Amino acid sequence: MIAQEITFRLHPKQTLAYQSKAAELLFGGAAGGGKSHLLRVAAIACCYSIPGLQVYLFRRTFPDLWKNHMDGPTSFPALLNDWIQEGFVKINYSKNIIEFWNGAKIHLCHCQYEKDVYSYQGAEIHVLMIDELTHFPKKIYEYLRSRVRLGGLKVAESFKGLFPRILCSSNPGNIGHNWVKMDFIDFAPPYEIKRASKEDGGMLRQFIPSLLEDNPTLIENDPDYENRLQGLGNPALVKAMRYGLWDIVAGGMFDDVWDTNIHVITPFLIPPTWTIDRSFDWGSSHPYSVCFWAESNGSDIKLNDGTLISTQRGSLYLIAEIYGWTGRPNEGTKEVATEIARKIKAFELQLKRNVLAGPADSSIFDVQNGNSYAADMERIGVAWLRADKGPGSRVNGWELMRQRLKNSITKEGPGLFAFNTCRQFLRTVPVLPRNESKMEDVDSSSEDHIGDAVRYKISTKTYKFKCD
Repeated sequence: MIAQEITFRLHPKQTLAYQSKAAELLFGGAAGGGKSHLLRVAAIACCYSIPGLQVYLFRRTFPDLWKNHMDGPTSFPALLNDWIQEGFVKINYSKNIIEFWNGAKIHLCHCQYEKDVYSYQGAEIHVLMIDELTHFPKKIYEYLRSRVRLGGLKVAESFKGLFPRILCSSNPGNIGHNWVKMDFIDFAPPYEIKRASKEDGGMLRQFIPSLLEDNPTLIENDPDYENRLQGLGNPALVKAMRYGLWDIVAGGMFDDVWDTNIHVITPFLIPPTWTIDRSFDWGSSHPYSVCFWAESNGSDIKLNDGTLISTQRGSLYLIAEIYGWTGRPNEGTKEVATEIARKIKAFELQLKRNVLAGPADSSIFDVQNGNSYAADMERIGVAWLRADKGPGSRVNGWELMRQRLKNSITKEGPGLFAFNTCRQFLRTVPVLPRNESKMEDVDSSSEDHIGDAVRYKISTKTYKFKCD
């Protein structure tokens, strides 16, 4: 019998996240919402209540796991100190396991690379917890989810329907932003419990937004924290971090130069004197991206309501896109080059405008067995120019994109705009994360394919206009 129970202080919304009947749950959003603390409390409470329960808590890397959960005044050792002193709980530091008197365990885990998932191939995970879910590719999450099962564990009637379960936390951003947003935030309104398809795991799923107000301890101990969030400067970024909005990310490549109200525009009739071309990023198991561009010669444009709008010579307008994905983030359709070319050709016939050959991923020009993807596409009538993918081209391309987006706001040079019908651009480009080890580059493991097609275009010399 436990001589002394432990008391946790949780905001009602955090309690809701712990007690929810959803089997696959995300508690996330704003900075400072107490998400990691919730995972620790939930893990301890579950192990206290259910003998033999096996809880697996993941971070992407071991240093992050240790820093966030094993160090500090609300870490596992601090929360469990009384029980450790009385011998009811032991921490096995060599195996990274917290063992409870009743046989329940908390396994402290990390899974940095996709190949690391096979370390858990034989695991019987009763409760899967993932801290900062957006740090993980979906393939890692899907594999770990497949290990979640009760097996031979019997739970009391009062817990039937609550286990096995998955509890995750996350802020917006990083390489998994798009798939997490699609699977949890866009899947159903906040708090609503909805079952996923069999193809996507078939579990009940729920998203519970996290706000600063959900962490009363932080507010009490550090009342100026909100002011530091306001000090981020960019109003959109402040909203994202303060209120957990998922349409922009903190620390992303474009968060300080992106403004939806300026960069996203309603489609208009392209003036006949403007040049139209396309750019292309190849993909098979990952998506491919075709971007269609209209380049201004400085003439005015007329909106549908008759309003005339002036434009800057050389400004680029993304007017259409073809995106080769399965509907699941960062998963390609594995179409062959001729299939893609036929789609492009069919679209251009509908466009009824001359579309010039634009820059494409240089890999399509690689010759294998006497042929190349570029040659296959050209036989269908779709020709390309070779994009520059030499040393420094990625970093230079992202910087040119940033300058273009900033020009759209300041009007100090040619800008970059996108029609609001280009939904895959709007889904992926504004939230592209930086590479943490090379901050001037985008993390190449993110869904950056449209971003690549955009920088190919921006890095290529423009054409002469018909009215020159």
